[in-house]
Amino acid sequence: MAMTTIPAPDTLARLRDEIERRTPAFLADLETIVTVESGSYTKAGVDEVTSWMAARLATLGAVIERHPNDELGDTVVATLERARPGSTIMLIGHTDTVFEPGFLARRPFEVKGDRILGPGVSDMKGGLLVGLYALEAMRAISGDDEWLPVGRLIYVVNPDEEIGSPLSTPVIAELAGSADAALVMEAARANGDVVSARKGMMHIQAVLQGRAAHAGVEPERGRSATLEAAHKTVALHALNDRWPGVTVNVGEIDGGTRPNIVAERCRLTIDMRARRRTEQDEAEAAIYQILRTATVPDLTVEIEKLAHSRPMEKTAASAALVETAVGIASELGFELRDAETGGGSDANTTAGAGVPSLDGLGPIGGNDHTPTEYIEMSSIVPRTTLLAALVLALGD
Repeated sequence: MAMTTIPAPDTLARLRDEIERRTPAFLADLETIVTVESGSYTKAGVDEVTSWMAARLATLGAVIERHPNDELGDTVVATLERARPGSTIMLIGHTDTVFEPGFLARRPFEVKGDRILGPGVSDMKGGLLVGLYALEAMRAISGDDEWLPVGRLIYVVNPDEEIGSPLSTPVIAELAGSADAALVMEAARANGDVVSARKGMMHIQAVLQGRAAHAGVEPERGRSATLEAAHKTVALHALNDRWPGVTVNVGEIDGGTRPNIVAERCRLTIDMRARRRTEQDEAEAAIYQILRTATVPDLTVEIEKLAHSRPMEKTAASAALVETAVGIASELGFELRDAETGGGSDANTTAGAGVPSLDGLGPIGGNDHTPTEYIEMSSIVPRTTLLAALVLALGD
C-alpha cells in the first residue's frame, strides 16, 4: 500500500460542511432503510434495502453487478472507476440484521435526544449510509467529473453478514485479490474506537448417531447420543484454557425424544474464536479430534462446518491505516483509538486475504442485536467526514 497523505485542512473543512448540510437527508434515508425489515432470512426486505443502495450508488456513476440468490438476499458489487489508473479500495457494508419480521412494530425507528434507535440502525444500516454519503460529499466538493481519488473503488453491499456471509464471502474474497485496502463501515465501538483486529471464528455442527433402546427394560442395548454429547461438551469447553484468547463454546445441544428411550441422535453446534491464525489452526484440529473420538462405543458422527473466517490480525500495513485515521481525526478535532474485538465481520475475509483492513468506520453505536440498539446522531458528521478523508488519503 502506498504512503498516505492526510487531506489539507481546507479540504477537510469543505467535506465536513458538505456532510453537515446533508445531515437531514441522511436521517431521512436512515429512517427509510431501518423501517424495511431485513433480517438475514427475510429475502424481500434484504433485497429492498440492497436495491435502494444500488440505485443510489448508480447515481454516482457506479457499475452495478448483482449476484442473485433464490433463498437469501442478493449480493451487489458497485464499482466506480476513473480513466486514470490507481489504487483499488474496497468499502463493505451489510444490509441484513438479526431481527425477525414483526420486531419493528415493537422497536420502531425513533430519535431520543442524541440517540437514534431502531433494528439494525447500528449493525449496520447507519454504516451503509456513512459509506454512501462519504462518496456523495467527495463528488460534491470536487466539481470535477473525474472526482474519484483512487483508480477504482468497489462498494460491496452484503446481504448475509449476520449469518457468517456464506454467499458473499466468495465474492468479497475474489475482489480482495486486487484490492490495496479495505474499509468496513460496521459501527464504531461505543467509546468511539475503530477496529483494527478481530478474532477469527468457526461454527461447526456435529450430529451424533447412536442406537435407541428401552431405557428401563434393556438400556444396555442402546448407545446414547446424548451421553456422548455430554462427554464432548466437557472436552470442548476444556479447550478454553489451552491457548490465550481462544474461546470454545457449545451453544446448542438438541437430542433425544423421550425420557424412557436411550437417545439415538443428538446435535451439537460449536463456536470457536481465536486471535491468531496459528492458534486457530491448532484449536480447530483439537475440536475435530474431540468430535471424531467417541467415548460411547458403536456411535458415529457427521461433522459440518457452518461458517469460517480467519482472524483480522493487526499488521504493519493496517497499523499505517490506523495511523492515517488517527491523524485525520486529530485534524477534525476528536481523538481516535483502535481496538480489538471478539466479534467477526467481513474485515476478517479481506484481512485473511492479506489486504490491509480497517473496521468500525461507521457511526458510534452500541447495544447491537438488542431492542435498545442505537447510534449517536452527533457522530454522523465526524465519522462520515473521517471515512471520506481516509479514501482521499488513499488516493494519488
